[in-house]
Amino acid sequence: MERASYAADPAHSRGREFAEDRVGTRGPRSEFQRDRDRILHSIAFRRLAGKTQVFIAPDGDHYRVRLTHSLEVAQIGRVIARALGLDEDLTEALCLAHDIGHPPFGHAGEDALEAALEPHGGFDHNEHCLRTVMRLDSPYCEHPGLNLSWEVLEGLAKHNGPVTRPGWALAQLDAANPLDLDTQPSLEAQVAALADDIAYDNHDIDDGVRAGYLELDQLLELDFVADQWRRIEARYPGAERPSLLRELVRGQIGLMVNDVIETTRTNVESLGSVDDVRRAPGPLAAFSLGMAAHERRLKAFMYENLYHHAQQRETAERARAVIARLYAGYSQDHSRLPESWRMTMPAGEPGRARHIADFIAGMTDRYAMNCYRELFGQTPRGLSNV
Repeated sequence: MERASYAADPAHSRGREFAEDRVGTRGPRSEFQRDRDRILHSIAFRRLAGKTQVFIAPDGDHYRVRLTHSLEVAQIGRVIARALGLDEDLTEALCLAHDIGHPPFGHAGEDALEAALEPHGGFDHNEHCLRTVMRLDSPYCEHPGLNLSWEVLEGLAKHNGPVTRPGWALAQLDAANPLDLDTQPSLEAQVAALADDIAYDNHDIDDGVRAGYLELDQLLELDFVADQWRRIEARYPGAERPSLLRELVRGQIGLMVNDVIETTRTNVESLGSVDDVRRAPGPLAAFSLGMAAHERRLKAFMYENLYHHAQQRETAERARAVIARLYAGYSQDHSRLPESWRMTMPAGEPGRARHIADFIAGMTDRYAMNCYRELFGQTPRGLSNV
């Protein structure tokens, strides 16, 4: 499909924080294709294979982790971007990288780091994503970080909208490489945010039912889900319930994707440039009013019945305690850190506290459990809830 006038254009990128003197060529790639490939090849991206999505340290291979979730988000994002004439590579790069800042054990780990760093500016996984790709994951000789294009960094910083009160991490990075935090993000970033919502709204149903935390009859109390279920049952009479459930999930994703495409196409029909997108008073990529109401009800249902399930809360509390104790252990005895982290320990606060948090935030679930065992001589119990 032809590039829309309001799409980001890699040929007119605002560039990278550090100028690059490329010797030779590594394939005929656009700037946004290079960004996507740098993310795919990064250590931070690979670690997502060992980080919690919903269920902590799952023993089986049927449950989603941050990596598989990010791949699913990227697939949904590309479909929407292609239909709207947006840059698919920029959209994919944002979808793949959006969860890189998550610490082990998901939001339980983030809560622990936020509490530990409260005297030192706090911790936020979105800002830590920028910190990771701009400073911590540094595979190149010429510069720190992955040196991604301005458009990718802007999208990661603002995919949920303008940032009026950045935390310390984003404020530092924005001072070094201004990201126009007070404007709307590109449509590619807005699509990436919606693709994230669509993916976890629906795929978490699949995992929740598989784990026994959700019952199909509960879901069918939602009218719009029940309507979809009746259509599927009529189309596939006699099919087994597990197959019908997966068909329900696919159908829900399709309905949401088509709704976003139609609504966004209407919202942008009068736009002439990507600058018009950034000057808009609000997001332009969106659900219709009716679908937005359905999505809010589905999300509320998932929080009540899955994310805040009593067993989930108990497991999350144990995971939070593991991260809190790891932070305290390394803070009290820096010699227990790996050599590369000891050698780069800042001289004073808040640098020391943030350095230890950087180390812990990069851990996978299982590495965090291994470090806990090394520090305290015991394996944390009750962390796998499936």
